[in-house]
Amino acid sequence: MENNRIKPVDVANELSTSFLDYSMSVIISRALPDVRDGLKPSQRRILYAMKELNLSPGGKTRKCSKIVGDTMGNYHPHGDAAIYGTLVNMAQDWSMRDILVIGQGNFGTPDGDPPAAARYTEAKLSGMGVALMADLDKDTVDFVPTYDNEHTEPTVFPSAFPNLLVNGGTGIAVGMATNMPPHNLGEVVDGICAVIDNPHMTVDELRQYIKGPDFPTGGDVLGFSGIDSYFRTGRGSVRIRGKIDMEVTDSGKDLLIIREVPFGVNRAALQERIAELYKDKILTDISGIRDLSDEKTCIEIELKRDANPQVVLNRLFAQTQLQTSFAINMLALVNNQSQPKILSLRHIIDEYLAFQEEVIIRRTKYDLRKAQERAHLLEGLLIAEDNIDAVIQTIRESYDDARERLCARFGLDEVQAQAILDMQLKRLQGLEKEKLEAEFAELEKKIAYYDQLLSDEEMLRGVLKDELIQIRDKYGDDRKTEIGF
Repeated sequence: MENNRIKPVDVANELSTSFLDYSMSVIISRALPDVRDGLKPSQRRILYAMKELNLSPGGKTRKCSKIVGDTMGNYHPHGDAAIYGTLVNMAQDWSMRDILVIGQGNFGTPDGDPPAAARYTEAKLSGMGVALMADLDKDTVDFVPTYDNEHTEPTVFPSAFPNLLVNGGTGIAVGMATNMPPHNLGEVVDGICAVIDNPHMTVDELRQYIKGPDFPTGGDVLGFSGIDSYFRTGRGSVRIRGKIDMEVTDSGKDLLIIREVPFGVNRAALQERIAELYKDKILTDISGIRDLSDEKTCIEIELKRDANPQVVLNRLFAQTQLQTSFAINMLALVNNQSQPKILSLRHIIDEYLAFQEEVIIRRTKYDLRKAQERAHLLEGLLIAEDNIDAVIQTIRESYDDARERLCARFGLDEVQAQAILDMQLKRLQGLEKEKLEAEFAELEKKIAYYDQLLSDEEMLRGVLKDELIQIRDKYGDDRKTEIGF
């Protein structure tokens, strides 16, 4: 054909190459979380869009349709329904161990009821959501152009707490999937601090701090073998049971009161399943079921007078989702999102610590540079204050070339001279030497501290520990899931 535009290709090779490109795009750009901040790109872009809208925890909420629109238009050019679903998930305290978004309105229920449309709900960042983006404006992470080159977005968040371990995550890519359990913030921080103090800590020693998964819906984890397996290898399976109390009514009948259901179990579906077993006469010892989901109790099961509560309970465990298994596959992106890898608990902690050290170093270099720039300007202002009359006279006599004459006469550089020229004459005349000297002295202390921090690895780890402990003390809470036999 004209200009030889048609070229013969091997169909098998073309399909293989195209499918591989597609697979890597799904793996890196959609389905798997980053080991450093524990977020998928869609989650990260939603939170960043909320930050750009100034939706702080102490401020007002904004319509979710606005948040979704900004995210889709500026950062994430995909379906609005998928974006809203991700936003809703980050606000559900039964889906995430520590929510990243505070929702106002109907955000669904643990019974599977859907959330209201985005135009009816509002949201803002939670304290934990803000902590993920702490010091984002201090050159702590890299920014890249967005899909349309109109804006920039962070490749990862500084992540002041280990979100991947705290909130876990799920994702299905091409040929691989991840399913990470959530953990208790306080335990994870204590474990990381222990690793900082003892880099050679073993898994058995680490388990003294991090007990195992801590699901937002509570429940009981049975046994330790599954926990030990995923701690060591990144793979395992744990059994979860709902919390059930046994009580006796005033009339002498036994009650089974389901307080908590296993993570991921739909309470309404569980109740329907129990009712089906009762109607099909598989559970013949039940005389009634009551839905108490509006109270602390989820489901109340009344037994017949001659029923054995333990037998009924064992059948419920065997034939309903009152007992489930949670298959764990801790797959995440490492090496700056370039490589999916199954990670052990210690490997995740090591990756997080390496990243946090890099964040602190970059932040400190930024603070040092700003402090040095300010100190440099103050040196010029102090020279101007000592020679204020001559400086003002020089400016008045030769405004067109005042900067060059200031530099030549008082030994200033162009930056210092321009700072003096940018000040209003009234402010220049009102300079107070004591205040300038006090600020300069404070900056010298900061500069010395930053220099020491950048050169002292042990001091840097101490700062990392202190900041993690502050997060733990501010946001940590008691364990919700019990672990036993």
